[in-house]
Amino acid sequence: MNKINDLEVIVSEKDNQRIEIQLAEYLTEYKQSLAFAESCTGGYLSHLITLLPGSSDYFKGGIVAYSNQIKKNILQVSEEVLLKEGAVSEATVEQMAKQTLLLFQSDYAVAVSGIAGPGGGTPEKPIGTVWVSIAQKEKITSQLFQFGI
Repeated sequence: MNKINDLEVIVSEKDNQRIEIQLAEYLTEYKQSLAFAESCTGGYLSHLITLLPGSSDYFKGGIVAYSNQIKKNILQVSEEVLLKEGAVSEATVEQMAKQTLLLFQSDYAVAVSGIAGPGGGTPEKPIGTVWVSIAQKEKITSQLFQFGI
């Protein structure tokens, strides 16, 4: 794997290798660190990373921000964004990721917020709508996913 100055660190399965293993290899090789801000995943991403031996070398920690109160008070998501865009939006995950970088002083931060169901979906944001943001100090990338149920 080549060192890249980009957020698109790992986005595909390599040789049927789980993504958390690919992340571990990358972060270890380049002495980088990672932190998570999770909403709909409820800490599952942090769980997957910490199952791996040596994860304390690159994983700084995570916050499960399931409620808007935590998003607002700890992750500094603005009330205006939460009211106007909603908790499941590009603006929300970007603010979550940026604050996670600051709180954990990590090289990368991943934020995720979505509608897992079984309720809560709307025609504009149906169940399975998930926003993910990956941030580092000088760049942030976000993507919308629509997972089937």
